[in-house]
Amino acid sequence: MFNFGKKKPAPPPAPAKKEAAAGPQGFSPEDLARAFDAHQEEKAAREAARAEARAAYAQPVAKSALARGFANLFTRNAKLDENLLDEIETALITADVGVAATTRIVDDLRERMNAREFPDVPALVRALRGELMALLAPVAKPLRIDPEAKPFVLLTVGVNGVGKTTTIGKLAHRFQNEGRGLMLAAGDTFRAAAVEQLKVWGERNGVPVVAQGQNADPASVAYDALQSAKSRGTEILICDTAGRLHTQAGLMSELGKIKRVLGKIDPRAPHETLMVIDGTTGQNALNQLRQFNQAAKVTGLVVTKLDGTAKGGVLFALAREFAIPIRFVGLGERLEDLREFDPEAFVDVLLPETLAS
Repeated sequence: MFNFGKKKPAPPPAPAKKEAAAGPQGFSPEDLARAFDAHQEEKAAREAARAEARAAYAQPVAKSALARGFANLFTRNAKLDENLLDEIETALITADVGVAATTRIVDDLRERMNAREFPDVPALVRALRGELMALLAPVAKPLRIDPEAKPFVLLTVGVNGVGKTTTIGKLAHRFQNEGRGLMLAAGDTFRAAAVEQLKVWGERNGVPVVAQGQNADPASVAYDALQSAKSRGTEILICDTAGRLHTQAGLMSELGKIKRVLGKIDPRAPHETLMVIDGTTGQNALNQLRQFNQAAKVTGLVVTKLDGTAKGGVLFALAREFAIPIRFVGLGERLEDLREFDPEAFVDVLLPETLAS
């Protein structure tokens, strides 16, 4: 009844101050905010690079026969039927995509159309974009310079008139802008003025050129250049070779000799055998690559002159048959117009998303 002499109960403890809630896996809100900001910056950089790549591809690729064919086909009131598939097939074949790649693309579209996957023509266009990307994406592998290779030896091969020496000059410019030390080997000792042409490129880029003059043994030039590059600690050695027809067995076997001589100094050399292909050549490019690959084991491709009269489809044919990485494409005459192959930018210009809307 009365509680005289009894202590009052102690007051309840004050609630502890709330600490900032930890995020996933113990990260603080500040950590998560910084990670989000970094992600947004990276995303913005990717989008800017994508826009820049599309701009570089826009004019040369949009002029191609395949891009014009798609534009004519899908800007009119096309109907979703077998006739549309026939017209797609014709556009692909006439643009040098090749029978094998065209058959794969059209058969896949036909199967999906018959399964009623496409509610309208724009849905088919989106599927066609996916088919084109699926062919090119596996061969879009940039050239990586092995830092363990001193020097990294790059051997260029190809038929006459594809732009090998010009490509070497543009590669030299590119590597110099990356801060790499390099040297050129004038191995095209057959064509008149070829050595002088490479020397001009070397002088223009401030790059040393190893040469022995016209009619010298190309294997000897390559051997001397590799020895010189090793002694100087050069990072990259680019070896030019004479253009040759893929039907000239003797000259094709000479490429094997060059590779064997390089291998005596460095068993892994050449580290990259880069074949330069004229994008206007069409289906003949496949025959060329078969023979050069047999003689020299091609590890990468440069497809030039896509800014000219190229039909645009040969890239798909090469990718479908050989699956050899396409390292670079030539989109113009400027030094900067030799660009790493970007299949997404290429397809974006060839078959714009706007045609699927």
